Amino acid sequence: MTQSDSSPTLKQIASTFRLTGWISFWSQLVLTIVSGAILLFAPIASRGDQSANNPGTNVGVILTVCGIAALGFNMYWAVFRYIPIGRRLQGAASTRPKKADAVQALRTGLIASLVGILLALLGAEAIIGLLFGKALSQGAAGFINTDQSKFIKPLDILVVQASINVILAHFIAIAASLWLLNKMSRQ
Repeated sequence: MTQSDSSPTLKQIASTFRLTGWISFWSQLVLTIVSGAILLFAPIASRGDQSANNPGTNVGVILTVCGIAALGFNMYWAVFRYIPIGRRLQGAASTRPKKADAVQALRTGLIASLVGILLALLGAEAIIGLLFGKALSQGAAGFINTDQSKFIKPLDILVVQASINVILAHFIAIAASLWLLNKMSRQ
């Protein structure tokens, strides 16, 4: 990135880094807060419910929480790596990051997002598998199940929604990193 200070391409890349970093951060933050609130609300709302002690749900929730932890890293990365890179790109030529350093920062963000999306997908799969099992055992062919632990509850669907929100937030982080990588490669 050794273009002159007045290069419109360099200025565009710098502003794209900053803007994309902020958009990525805020969208991930909102989705993380919603998912975290749902996952915090779930144990409180299911207190006293015997069906809430299902190991499948616990594994799914734990994996989703790990996905949220990866989102925490992604948000940190967006604010403390992408945005400063954009600022430094607009600075003097001596303070600009090398293209390889900027690309490496984008790769790190992509890897963190892919790990996080994998964790959230595994969490969602565990929870959905449990819900499928409950759906199969709710009754068929005139047999009516009276075991309350086998019924799908609205709270079960909210936990799935939390996992999907985490997946969406990681998708946004991946899209932001790929967008920035694309902008960098065009220079």
